[in-house]
Amino acid sequence: MTAPPPVGRTLQNAFHALALVLMGGWLLWAGRGIIVPFVMGVMVVYVIIGLAESLEHIPRIGPRLPRLVRHLVSIVVIGIVLAAIVLLLISNINQVAAVVPKYQDRLLGIIQSLAVRLHVQAEPSWTTLRDDVLNRIDLGGLIGRGVASLSQIVAVTVVVFIYAGFLLAEWAGFGAKLRGLAGDVDRRAEISHLMAEINLRIGQYLALKTLVNVVLGLASWVVMSLVGVEFAAFWAVLIGLLNYIPYLGSFMGVFFPVFLSLLQFPDLGSVVLVLVVLTVIQMLVGSVLEPYIMGNSLNLSPTVILLGLAVWSTLWGIPGAILSVPIMASIVIVLASFSSTRPVAVLLSRNGRVVEPISAGQTP
Repeated sequence: MTAPPPVGRTLQNAFHALALVLMGGWLLWAGRGIIVPFVMGVMVVYVIIGLAESLEHIPRIGPRLPRLVRHLVSIVVIGIVLAAIVLLLISNINQVAAVVPKYQDRLLGIIQSLAVRLHVQAEPSWTTLRDDVLNRIDLGGLIGRGVASLSQIVAVTVVVFIYAGFLLAEWAGFGAKLRGLAGDVDRRAEISHLMAEINLRIGQYLALKTLVNVVLGLASWVVMSLVGVEFAAFWAVLIGLLNYIPYLGSFMGVFFPVFLSLLQFPDLGSVVLVLVVLTVIQMLVGSVLEPYIMGNSLNLSPTVILLGLAVWSTLWGIPGAILSVPIMASIVIVLASFSSTRPVAVLLSRNGRVVEPISAGQTP
């Protein structure tokens, strides 16, 4: 049997690659209920390891702490933070139910004011709004779906931590498994070094990104608390989580608190103040703090970021949108770590400057 000509071989390889991509995308979509918690568990493990490595740099105390102790401290800290977030979500349900009548009256006032400005003949009332709009909405169904969504968040959080616990327990043994696949001793040492360096780079990125989001959430919480925005802690947590979503997350992180402020405050000055200050914080964090702390670890092309956001949100929904940038950044870090795939990482980067490839002779 004669070999296919070069053009035919290229088309054949392209067809096989397209088929693999489509098959992989379908598997990611079909298995999202299992894959998404697992990927989140991997991300949590990287954050734990990154935080544990940071604890080692604490003067005097850090170098003396055993690795197991640093990992346990990291797990406890992250567990407390996630538990606090879940409790915050649960407690806000009752608080929101208590202030709904006040927001309802305020929203009606805004609608009536707009009706007057637009010269609408009859100002709407809650009776007309309820007859025209609200009766078409299954409020009980919405509340039921909201409670179900909250229960699902709690369940997924538990599953993520279970995955993270098992992954962390097998973390050291995973390197030994990869070394066992290698033939000679030199190859084992090279694989060990490559895995350690890649894990370090991804862990540093995720830990630093999480630190930036925490700073953003805290700064937003301080400002909203000083202004008097209700549910300031809840919005601060939401702003920090939304910051994982590129571009759109920053917009939503400002829009939701400002919309609440519009319903809460009778004067427009407080609303404008919240809008301006939250926007300034987003700009300072995104343009100054994040590049200073993270350097080239998030050196992704805007086109690649938007494409990744579209792909992963299509596959996995909101979790995919939150995980899109960490996943794409991790892929670029892995590609840049090898000389053979470094050109692809350069094409995916924003300015062509990526981390240097790892060589076997480097010291981890």
